[in-house]
Amino acid sequence: MSTFSQLDTPAVLIDLDRVEANLKRVQDYADAHGLKLRPHIKTHKLPRFAKRAIELGAVGITVQKLGEAEVMADAGITEIFLPYNILGAAKLARLKALHARVHITVTADSAETVAGLAASFADAKTPLTVLVECDTGMGRCGVQSPADALVLAQLIAASPGLEFGGLMTYPAAGQVEANAAWLAQAKTALTAAGLPPAIISNGGTPDLWRAHEVTAATEHRPGTYIYMDRFQVSKGVGGFQDCALTVLATVVSRPTENRAIIDAGSKALTSDTLGMAGFGLIEAYPGAEIVGLSEEHGTIDLTNCASKPQIGDKIRIIPNHACVVSNLFDTVTLISGDDVVETVPVSARGRVG
Repeated sequence: MSTFSQLDTPAVLIDLDRVEANLKRVQDYADAHGLKLRPHIKTHKLPRFAKRAIELGAVGITVQKLGEAEVMADAGITEIFLPYNILGAAKLARLKALHARVHITVTADSAETVAGLAASFADAKTPLTVLVECDTGMGRCGVQSPADALVLAQLIAASPGLEFGGLMTYPAAGQVEANAAWLAQAKTALTAAGLPPAIISNGGTPDLWRAHEVTAATEHRPGTYIYMDRFQVSKGVGGFQDCALTVLATVVSRPTENRAIIDAGSKALTSDTLGMAGFGLIEAYPGAEIVGLSEEHGTIDLTNCASKPQIGDKIRIIPNHACVVSNLFDTVTLISGDDVVETVPVSARGRVG
């Protein structure tokens, strides 16, 4: 059995023991609070981990794009939630094909999206379940008020081929109370109008351990929790010891005493900073700061390092945002301790349509 130190770089390492611990920890939390768990696969894009989450008790999976849904359906997963506005004849045809072979649920936040769905599914053997996407503070997609949610829910319920399923939100981090109040108000309005929402789907990893405080929610959709990353640690979701994804890189140049260059740039490490200094954490060199990324080079400032890596040394980096890194590599290497278990393709990589 080989060790990861023998791998060519840059490479993505996935610690299987940490993955398993993260999956179990969050499933146990959901179970303890009577919440259904519907994990988002955008972080890992691997059917094996989607299936493992379901084995541990998840009610299904969440995907972000039709391409991801198709990959997961091909792998045998039959309970899929796609919280995205699906528009255009080509995508609607793909959605209808998926609906014919798995149970897939979608969202809408406009009459235009609902009209397209209704036109495509009017002759479907079984109705397509549609949730209303709600903007509870994120400022992205979603209806803007509980009153708007009721209007759109009534439109869905009255549309041929569609069934109103409930509400969905991706809330702003740190706004648990506002999110909870918004959803509770919407639930009350819908119930009073004779459209009680069977599903109220909340999401996000940053406020994961407060998900039970959103009392109207029936389920939660965390994603990054499976791998964790530097940003989630900064939000207190876990510690660096929980981070399952690291990028292995090689020092290819030491042009000055305090500068190291690695073979991992913006095409291997995300350029997302998410409000943090630098582009990742090197645990073995806590004083080091990854100060710059070009496409194929990463620049590390070693000024504050007691010991410094030399040319040819390999280092592991905890990225700021693990989800982006998953989509940058064709394969990832699964490890246990220092041992390589298997190198596998990232099945849903690049499936952004």
